[in-house]
Amino acid sequence: MAYRTKTYIAGDWTGDSDAIETLYKWKNSGYLNFDFVDAHSLTQARDSSLNCSIKRSLKERLDASKTFVLIVGANTKDLRAGGCQYCNNYRSYAYSSRCLHNYSLDFRSYIDYECEKAKEAGIRIVVLYNYSNVYSDKCPESLRCIGSHVAMISNGRWDYSSIKKAIEG
Repeated sequence: MAYRTKTYIAGDWTGDSDAIETLYKWKNSGYLNFDFVDAHSLTQARDSSLNCSIKRSLKERLDASKTFVLIVGANTKDLRAGGCQYCNNYRSYAYSSRCLHNYSLDFRSYIDYECEKAKEAGIRIVVLYNYSNVYSDKCPESLRCIGSHVAMISNGRWDYSSIKKAIEG
């Protein structure tokens, strides 16, 4: 088992990129005392990779993480990217489905996969909402009742102190 030192950031990288980019700006700034060791620096999977090989890469990053941070926005729980049914190597027939590479089938989205793996690993879970309130109905089912749930926005601005406190524990 890998020594867990990293922080894993997950979220809708298109719909909530503003929130995700804000965390990285704070981390990379020279004047804010906001730091985490990014799990995504370990391995990279190309967008053209098979969904299952991307999930293996995600698992490797999660295995080295001590904290899982999920940023929840408007579409987070409804994202479907990553499921085998969206892979070019998936074939569905009348009575069976299969992967052309003979990998096992996994119909979970990347988000659902990451959330379930983080929960299974027993690592610290932080759910940040890209809102001024916590809307647990927008959070994936597997994390609704566990971890710390924090709103990212206060008085129309990013709530630096609440976010920092939640991530750093």
